[in-house]
Amino acid sequence: MPHGDDLDQRFNDLVSQMDADEQRRMRSSAKKGAKSARRASNEDKERLRGEAGRLRRDTGRAGWDVTPPPPRRRRAGRAWLAGAAITVTLAAAAALVTLRPDLFAPSRPLPGDTFEPAPVDVTRPFAGSPAEKYADGATGLTLPEAKAIGGLTKKDVAAGLARARELLAAAYLDRKTVLGGKPEAFAKLLHHDQRGWFRENLTDKKYATRYMVHSFAPGTVELTTDVIKVNGRATLGTFKEKDLRGASVKLNYLVVYAVHQPGRPLTMMRVVAHVAGEIQLFRQEGRLVTWVEDLGAATAPARCDTDDGFVHPYFDDSAPDTVKATGMPKDPYALDQPESDECTTTDPT
Repeated sequence: MPHGDDLDQRFNDLVSQMDADEQRRMRSSAKKGAKSARRASNEDKERLRGEAGRLRRDTGRAGWDVTPPPPRRRRAGRAWLAGAAITVTLAAAAALVTLRPDLFAPSRPLPGDTFEPAPVDVTRPFAGSPAEKYADGATGLTLPEAKAIGGLTKKDVAAGLARARELLAAAYLDRKTVLGGKPEAFAKLLHHDQRGWFRENLTDKKYATRYMVHSFAPGTVELTTDVIKVNGRATLGTFKEKDLRGASVKLNYLVVYAVHQPGRPLTMMRVVAHVAGEIQLFRQEGRLVTWVEDLGAATAPARCDTDDGFVHPYFDDSAPDTVKATGMPKDPYALDQPESDECTTTDPT
């Protein structure tokens, strides 16, 4: 990465090639929001559940015949249209805004230009965002206090919650998984009746189980920092399905990654995954089971027009998204907001 006078020279060379209209256009584009796409509609989820079935009682066999339900596909994949802080033209000089913010603004205001660009500091990638105050890594995966519930003892619930936390960390924090590798850390923690199914369907065309974890498409990003910010909560309740009952853990977390294009640290941006789902705890033939009933995330900024289970980040120089965004911008950092079946706009991350 260049430093000192080299940075100034590169920046000055860049700015000198831009007229006032171009500078205003860049500032305008930097104000644009982001868009999100529903990976699978509610109708699709119910159809897929019907195909795979639920945990059920097979009266023709002893014990439980376990057919894993399909994962809920990512509730949304959000993509920035033009980037909230870095434009295509400024991608190579973005970090200079932090080092020399006075250079970015013209010596006198341009007519009708009131937008002040937000500084970008690749050494402090979460600065200025809500994620700056979030916990680091698994520390942010807070879970409710264990108690006897749903026919389970307090000890059972405590053990199930501990496994649930491990599953979430493997799904959203494991470096290999996040960078698009095989999600073995997650697979190994699944109940044995889900494990093989998860592995075999990672690339399934109907419902790729890759949607259960957060994986950037291989080769699309590098982590700007190993720190991943996490904030959110889980609630403990009960469930009952035919002859099966136990504890239900409802999940609601925000996981924030700082990433950049491979070899291009100045393209750094934050990607927010809004994780939601349910993990069920129950006893089967005398053994405690931790079952991933539902797991997925809405991610911004990412392409809306892909459906392979991977997160395809949308950078300033990415090809135009073929899915049109609709609706009013949503706050990607809001924990409590209704799901959407559409590709909708979001505020910058």
